[in-house]
Amino acid sequence: MTQLIDTDASIDHQTLTDAELLRYSRQVLLEGWDIDAQLRLKSSRVVMIGAGGLGCPASETLVRAGLGQVHLIDDDEIEASNLQRQTLFLPEDIGQSKALTAAEMLEKINPLITARGTVARLSIDNAYELLDMATGKPSLLLDCTDNFATRDIINRISVRFQIPLLTASAIGMQGQLALFEPQLHTGCYHCVFGDPSANNGSDTDINTEADERTCANSGVLASTTGIMGNLQANAALQYLGLTKNPLTTKLLLWDGSRMQQRLMGYRQDKNCPVCAV
Repeated sequence: MTQLIDTDASIDHQTLTDAELLRYSRQVLLEGWDIDAQLRLKSSRVVMIGAGGLGCPASETLVRAGLGQVHLIDDDEIEASNLQRQTLFLPEDIGQSKALTAAEMLEKINPLITARGTVARLSIDNAYELLDMATGKPSLLLDCTDNFATRDIINRISVRFQIPLLTASAIGMQGQLALFEPQLHTGCYHCVFGDPSANNGSDTDINTEADERTCANSGVLASTTGIMGNLQANAALQYLGLTKNPLTTKLLLWDGSRMQQRLMGYRQDKNCPVCAV
């Protein structure tokens, strides 16, 4: 069963109100980020799959920055073990829907935006409906999930509907981040990580993603999800506000234990069964 919370109001995306100008004034002062960038962000609609350790910090930063519409999709409920890192939730929220609770909290944080929560599990079959494709494509998909199988499904949806996909992962004290643009034919998630069932046992950096490790069975430091969620928000802000992909054909690898970050290049697999068509 799908449940929705939607407090959509009539919003003028062509101008900034006095309240918005005041709230976002520190951003508008930035060199390279002007009123036009803020208006582009205000007119954007982001669909976020996963309202947990990554989804909480990513959505909060985007909402505080002035993202116009955010739609969170998650079928999970809040547990006590989530409170260590899922920053939109309080102890009294245990047992409640993550998506609905997060959407409600986001609108409390910034009543100038629209937040929506859907209690559902995204799939190929229900993607058109859940992404509201009948009203137009989302500006960006944010993958904030914690397992390869779900990420693979989100990637296939991204390619099928030609929607940019910003995917992040966090485990232990490590994280990864990439922003794929299927409309440019520069590669997709499957090009980088392949099929986990075909993993040949290689222990290279990117192949460590192709397994079944999750925060629940492997653990994660609270700061890891916070950092990766905010790196995800940083890339989203640049993409939506400045129409710039800071990770074009690059995979960002973050290692918290060594306080190191590096970029690894990738290119489209011309034989990719997902995007090479």
